[in-house]
Amino acid sequence: MNKTAGIVAAVAMAVASFGAQADGQAVYDKHCKGCHVAGVGNAPKPGDKAAWEPRIATGVDAMVQTVKTGKGAMPPKGTCMSCDDASLKAAVEVLIAQ
Repeated sequence: MNKTAGIVAAVAMAVASFGAQADGQAVYDKHCKGCHVAGVGNAPKPGDKAAWEPRIATGVDAMVQTVKTGKGAMPPKGTCMSCDDASLKAAVEVLIAQ
C-alpha cells in the first residue's frame, strides 16, 4: 500500500468512527438521556462510577444485550425500536464514556 492509499484509508476509518459516535450520541440524547440523567426506575446515572462499574465489567456486548431486551423499568431498546445493534452499541459507549 502506498502512502497516499494509507492516508485515505485512515481518513475513511476516522470518518466512519465519527459517524458511529455521532449516531450514538443522537440515540443517547433521544432515547436514553431522559431516564438515565433523572435516574427514572433506578436507571444508573451518567458518571455514577459505583453504579456503572459492575455493568461495564460484563462487557459492552452484554450491556447491548440488556438494552435490546430491556431491564426493570427500561423497555426493550430503550424505546428506539428502529435502532440496530450498532446504534445501540454506540449509545452504550456514550454512557460508558461518561
